[in-house]
Amino acid sequence: MSGPVTIHAAKTHLSALVARAEAGEEIVIARGNTPVAKLVPLHPPAPAPARRRTFGILRGLIEVGDEALDDWTEEELTEWEEGHPGDPLRNP
Repeated sequence: MSGPVTIHAAKTHLSALVARAEAGEEIVIARGNTPVAKLVPLHPPAPAPARRRTFGILRGLIEVGDEALDDWTEEELTEWEEGHPGDPLRNP
């Protein structure tokens, strides 16, 4: 959120300020240095649609050698290979 907007600037840039308010920003309008009004959205902005993950998008771009697993304990390796007991996606 930026600082207050003067009444003169608000009259000059009303369309842009309304667009910012529609996007969820609260615009404070001031007479001189004194805040006197606030421009807010009438309805909250709609949430952005959830993005679906694309699995394998980096396949072939990154290579990790076996040495990446050198610091793992046996328990961590087993959990990685078999899944965590409480994991709903775990293979039975």
